[in-house]
Amino acid sequence: MPNANRSMFDLDGKVALVTGASKGIGEAMARGLAAFGAKVVLSSRKQEAVDAVAAAFRTDGFEATGIAANVGSIDEIQALLDNTIEAYGGLDIVINNAAANPVYGPVQNTDERAFDKIIDVNLKGPFELCKRAYPILQRRGGGSIVHISSIGGLKPEPGIGIYSVSKAAIINLTRAMAQDWGGDNIRVNAICPGLIKTKFSEALWSDQDTHDHFIGNLPMGRIGEPDDLAGLAVYLASDASAYCTGGVYMVDGGYAAS
Repeated sequence: MPNANRSMFDLDGKVALVTGASKGIGEAMARGLAAFGAKVVLSSRKQEAVDAVAAAFRTDGFEATGIAANVGSIDEIQALLDNTIEAYGGLDIVINNAAANPVYGPVQNTDERAFDKIIDVNLKGPFELCKRAYPILQRRGGGSIVHISSIGGLKPEPGIGIYSVSKAAIINLTRAMAQDWGGDNIRVNAICPGLIKTKFSEALWSDQDTHDHFIGNLPMGRIGEPDDLAGLAVYLASDASAYCTGGVYMVDGGYAAS
């Protein structure tokens, strides 16, 4: 067990793959990992977007590369892993942050196409990525997987019912992987953000009634920022959390406690 100091959080020499990393929570978590020494693969659907973020990281002295992939496509997931190995020779940390929510409103407004997209990107994608990453992590002697769920995965939120369903499934996927892979020293944990001010969640925080609903139930009295996720991501990726697996961690300003 490392001494209780910064070395517990040291990610020097580790390779981290972060999906949905071109902006918002994904970019903030990836920057946190890079700041503690990780070589970071930034992935999102558009190559120009991840190239821009990777260039900004390198300007700041971090090691990063952008690899575009749609995690709703198994072929692109496999190519993402292959290109990661080609770039850095291995993989130690996977953060599944990419998500989709093409519909906002009551569940009856979610048609089959939207339902399939939500499940493909939010659940099937992380499953397929981790399943294919498993032997890579196993060969490295272990690793850390962090799934980004949502407080909606603990209790469905108005307007995002099927998204909440997919995030509830991610929590149980986290626990199932933790059970199966603990013997390989592969830790699997989930983070459940509350309302974080990103482009993805704009339909929630830009709606005055929804905004007031959240603020009125937040002990901390503010909407979260992407950087509020970075510290926990570093903790779960590092040896500081060496005995943590199957955990579900809320970053919600106290919303669930209110």
